[in-house]
Amino acid sequence: MASTPNSEQKKRKRSSVRHTRAVQADRLKQPIADNLPEHVEKLFREFVRPITMAQVRTFHEKGLRERTLTLPVMMALFLMATWRQISGVSELSRLIRDESALWEKPIKVSQQAISERLKTLPPVLILNVLNSLMPIMQSRWESRKRPLPPEIAWVKKQYDDCLVVDGSTLDALVRKVGLLRDNEKYPLAGKMTGLLHLGSQLPHTLWYDERATAHDQTFWDVIVQTVTSGSFLVFDLGYSNFTYFQALSAKNVTWLTRAKSNLKFQKIEAIVTTPFYRDTIVWIGSGDDRQRVRLLEVLHGNKWRRYLTNELDSSRLPARECVALYHRRWSIERAFFVVKRLLGLAYFWSGAQNAVAFQLWSVWIV
Repeated sequence: MASTPNSEQKKRKRSSVRHTRAVQADRLKQPIADNLPEHVEKLFREFVRPITMAQVRTFHEKGLRERTLTLPVMMALFLMATWRQISGVSELSRLIRDESALWEKPIKVSQQAISERLKTLPPVLILNVLNSLMPIMQSRWESRKRPLPPEIAWVKKQYDDCLVVDGSTLDALVRKVGLLRDNEKYPLAGKMTGLLHLGSQLPHTLWYDERATAHDQTFWDVIVQTVTSGSFLVFDLGYSNFTYFQALSAKNVTWLTRAKSNLKFQKIEAIVTTPFYRDTIVWIGSGDDRQRVRLLEVLHGNKWRRYLTNELDSSRLPARECVALYHRRWSIERAFFVVKRLLGLAYFWSGAQNAVAFQLWSVWIV
């Protein structure tokens, strides 16, 4: 029997924006809920509003004209929209027209005006607010008396700061607007990289690259510049780079990561060797990148898990803490889940790159 044209066609690939479309459909079905708790609104007013007002001067220095949609208005609108899961720009215009958005009174403004503002308002103004807010929130977390996991309590006593770094690709831009109308595929919105406090899961520093294909390695320079001496840094295999391992060590930063399965090393000294655990000082790299590190190997079930650290003193960083702290690295994935899934960063209101960054920083503020 002859093959039909349909049977000869290649099997269609599964859509890469399936989840994003599901989020969009769900957003459009749900009515807008007035669910902003009083204590959360108080936090926005107490901390975010003063920092936003301090950015108004920068707003003027950039030559931006005062319009109806000023920086404080846009900040209040975006905080409310993020918390209440607004589905699009049309709902934004309805919200600001019919309701008071935090510290702003109702304003009659068109959907087109909001869309235009999203394209032109510099995202750095929102990023400046976020950067000013992060140390305040971390300080509030530090002042709490809640019991900490044993490994977090231990590392806080040993190092000035304990950080974890990772990247996450943002979801597809589902709305074909402007320059996106001619695209055959749904473009991804870019990539964010976060340097977070391991204990609080609050951000220390955040970066955004509009290239969704940007590799984790491209952020190494800014990571090394940001992490301070005396800190402890955890990262995964995607950041394996002997040159930057050396740069962190030269800056007196203690780092911990997983070892690749094909890692080439030269054994120097065996600290501990048992049937279930091996702790060894080894040489890795070559030339200027050649360095001494600890290779820790732990038998988990029937599989050996291997870790690398530049802390050669096993009494200062015991194997038990190494394994437990690397396991805590997954806390950054939970933080990304909160901003992307629970706070709606899986759905973008505008396809403009400017608006994506604007929404990204606003969601992290929330």
